[in-house]
Amino acid sequence: MGKCINHPDRETSYICMKHNIYLCEECLECRDPDIYCKFRSSCPIYFITKKGFESSEEKPVEKESVKEECIVIFEPGEKKVAVTPGTNLLEASQKTDIHINASCNGKGSCGKCKLIIESGKVDSEKTSLLSDKEKEKGYVLACQSKIFENIIVKIPEETIEKKLKAAGMGETATKKLSGLVEKIEPIVEKVPLQLDLPTMEDTISDFDRLKRQLKKLGYDTSKMSTNIRVMRQLTESVRDDEWKVIASVLWKKCSSEIVDVTPANNQKASFGMAVDLGTTSIVVYIVDMADGAILSTASGHNRQAACGDDVINRIVCSEKDGIKKLKKMAISTINDLTKQAISSINADHKQIESIVISGNTTMIHLLLGINAKYIRREPYIPTVSEFPIIKAGEIGLKAAYYAGVFIMPGPASYVGGDIVSGVLYTGFNQFEDIILFIDIGTNGEIVLGNNEFLMTAACSAGPAFEGGGIRWGMRAEDGAIEKITLDPKTFEPEYFTVENKPVRGICGSGMIDLLSEMLLKKVIGQDGKFQIAADHPRFILFNEEPGFIIEFADNIDSEENIIFTQSDIKSLILSKAAIYAGFSILLEQVGMDFSSISQMIITGGFGQYLNIEKAITIGLLPDIEREKFKYMGNSSIAGAYMALLSNTYRQQAIAISNAMTYLDFSSNNTFMEEFTRAQFLPHTDANLFPSVHVHAN
Repeated sequence: MGKCINHPDRETSYICMKHNIYLCEECLECRDPDIYCKFRSSCPIYFITKKGFESSEEKPVEKESVKEECIVIFEPGEKKVAVTPGTNLLEASQKTDIHINASCNGKGSCGKCKLIIESGKVDSEKTSLLSDKEKEKGYVLACQSKIFENIIVKIPEETIEKKLKAAGMGETATKKLSGLVEKIEPIVEKVPLQLDLPTMEDTISDFDRLKRQLKKLGYDTSKMSTNIRVMRQLTESVRDDEWKVIASVLWKKCSSEIVDVTPANNQKASFGMAVDLGTTSIVVYIVDMADGAILSTASGHNRQAACGDDVINRIVCSEKDGIKKLKKMAISTINDLTKQAISSINADHKQIESIVISGNTTMIHLLLGINAKYIRREPYIPTVSEFPIIKAGEIGLKAAYYAGVFIMPGPASYVGGDIVSGVLYTGFNQFEDIILFIDIGTNGEIVLGNNEFLMTAACSAGPAFEGGGIRWGMRAEDGAIEKITLDPKTFEPEYFTVENKPVRGICGSGMIDLLSEMLLKKVIGQDGKFQIAADHPRFILFNEEPGFIIEFADNIDSEENIIFTQSDIKSLILSKAAIYAGFSILLEQVGMDFSSISQMIITGGFGQYLNIEKAITIGLLPDIEREKFKYMGNSSIAGAYMALLSNTYRQQAIAISNAMTYLDFSSNNTFMEEFTRAQFLPHTDANLFPSVHVHAN
């Protein structure tokens, strides 16, 4: 929070990262909408200014220059597509199933959808997101370049949104999760039937004949409905293969529905889809519903991040006439990932008949187009916490239109189905020992408990550990620094990047390493302030604030040094302080301290790269016995996978959600006091971190 630059009497959380100034709701307007800004892709101020809906005015085109259609050839691969004049290159690439990295969803603010015009011309908007060198080489932004003639386009390697090694990742995930589910119970069950042939003595209708056979197999047809589409299918379907059919039955809480009937000789494999709908990232698993094998996976950046890095900013944006926009962004991200994953196994998305989605309460509301504004208003109440089974076609998911969608339930506004998934997967709600569970992400949700009680809270960690609000912060993508050390004398960094690619920024695990190293090597003090000499070659003043140069521009062929600023350090300290304060207060509420817990389970996207020792050094994790820490990966997608395969686990998820007691920190004075005390490295109370005290001195 800070004071509005125009109204000093007003507190506000909106900060312009480019100018490092605060603006209240009345003053929310981007000061430099036409000038390059690295933070634009995650800036709610810019989004609210533009409202995400304006499209640039089309330039007039001479009638004689307009063709009925234009041919675009993408190289390499010579993929060809015909488009109407005025179509932009991003739309043309999507039409040919070429996946271009466009995390801002085509708004022209991220600068990632770079293409090279090899032949012909396009009508491009002016942009500061391309360097002069790039413009000389023919680079354009796909989303800002309209087509009015035949062209040949080259796709730079750095622009193609790399698919995960789908099959390999699927095999890895299957090995990890194998054996979790013994009996498969899909949301949409495929029932093979041999119907009685009609005779003059047996003249009941085709549908009654279908229900009669289901009843013989033990199904309660008195609570079984259907729809007009199935009625229209029946005539041909039952007769195509000598009255042998496959009936698809969608199971709901108190009833069931026959949603599809196909001839037995037209049977295809039935797939399921597990989705982790994160604030920053989305992960998709395609699962064989016959044996539970994960066939392929895909993950990507949630396009909603263009509207703000955290759930509060997403809600604010939704209140500014953006609910439909945010819903579309989430659905389009999931559908794009589904397309990538399903194409790798040469299957049809219509084979996806069962879906489970795990996400925090705000993400689920916005995905479904439900107004989320009261989540951020006292007393912080969501519209829905336990959802009925929904059909995929009703919300626009790329799957069979009748696919059953189970949404993991969430106990509170700031603790959602992703945390219920985590408890389901880790299973600690069945243990006698006291377990402390943390999902380190944008929201920083915590659960404390065992088989007798479950207490939960969210500590509003913010997006810093996922790259949000950090000048050179990024997700753990190719080129992100994930590990780093500093020379004790020269402070020369030695780092490792994801996939050993040229450095492009720094991700969460790298930032924790760097903050720890800077503290221990005396680059910064325990208050987080720089104490490195101003004439040191690694010191820099950037926008009048001190910074540390991680890598020089000359070494990486970049126009800017990669730096870590005082503001970046402050953001990380605030995030780690919120998480540690959450631990402390949750334990205090039940009369315990850190010595009471037998195990601390860490989950979340970057947790697998987390250096426990360095996380303790900065005060993110408690200074307890190291063997108590256990990393269990992306527990949100793992729990969604379990619920996808088993109705038993779907019911357990509901029971877990109902058993959780939520503690609200927003109006908790004790939490604010502990939060303030934790804004020190590692903490104002050195006795809480005895091992760090020794190392630091």
